[in-house]
Amino acid sequence: VIEDAPAEVAGDSEKASEKESVEGKTEDVAAAEEEAPKQTYIRIARDEDENPVSLDTSVITFEASGEKHKGITVDLVGAVHVGDVAYYEKLNELFETYDVLLYELVAPEGTRVPKGGRKGGGAIGLLQGGMSSLLELEHQLEQVDYTKDNFVHADMSPEEFAKSMKDRGESFWAMFFKAMGQSAAQSGRGGKQQISDADLLMAMFAKDRSLRLKRLIARQFEDMESQMSIFDGPDGSTIITERNKKCFEVLKEHLGKGHKRIGGFYGAGKLADMEKWVAEDVASERTGEKWIAAWDLTAKEKSPETPKEADAPAEEGNQPEADDRDPLAEPAPLKKAG
Repeated sequence: VIEDAPAEVAGDSEKASEKESVEGKTEDVAAAEEEAPKQTYIRIARDEDENPVSLDTSVITFEASGEKHKGITVDLVGAVHVGDVAYYEKLNELFETYDVLLYELVAPEGTRVPKGGRKGGGAIGLLQGGMSSLLELEHQLEQVDYTKDNFVHADMSPEEFAKSMKDRGESFWAMFFKAMGQSAAQSGRGGKQQISDADLLMAMFAKDRSLRLKRLIARQFEDMESQMSIFDGPDGSTIITERNKKCFEVLKEHLGKGHKRIGGFYGAGKLADMEKWVAEDVASERTGEKWIAAWDLTAKEKSPETPKEADAPAEEGNQPEADDRDPLAEPAPLKKAG
């Protein structure tokens, strides 16, 4: 027994060594994952002095790599539901380049949003309307031209949405309390995205209220993916998984109709899940990424007026020039986004 003991000790030593090796590899993998850049679909672009320039949404391009869908490209166009007029003008231009543009909207099948939009109903519609007014932004349904022939509704109907939530045992109250819990957790961690009461109060009573509020809310939007993920359980959720599933049912229909350039216009918080669907269903690879400025976050400098200019009547030639910054152009110089 005594003679066998060293062998057992040696065996234990080998196991301990193997365990240390595995643990070391696990730590290396974890470190690599932490170092790997996180895929983002919404960002704050900043200048060299770290000042926020714009809140941007992404346009991710995928190209089919298999023979079945060879030559087809799919763009996932991220959306925020309130934005600058220039943002929606640029999106309308982009949408005209697609053979078919799939869009989200919980509405009866075949719904066509009239030009100039419609006011959203219920609490969410009131919230978005109040938000657009407070931030001096425009609402998506009023600015995007949904009457174009290439627009195709690819989302659940209200009945489908309600049935899915009931079948899954979900409710808006449960979603609300999850969001509150997430907010409390972020507050406890002191994350940079968290808005303090003091920040909000100062912004509300500032002369440049809309700009300050936009900058605060943009910080929250930057972390939209993790905020949306709280609604997902092990089997997904209605608000993300089931709605995205409906989108890809429609996408599959159009893949066989000879369309070569397809777009999908969906909330930026849903694109992480949608990217997995595109990669699997279309056998595609991510080949491009562009950014569109949704919110201008720069402070407008007012040129000092001379007494003569202040007293002068507002003639046509004296009118201030419109802001014609191209939303697709990268802010220059751009140091980082985050």
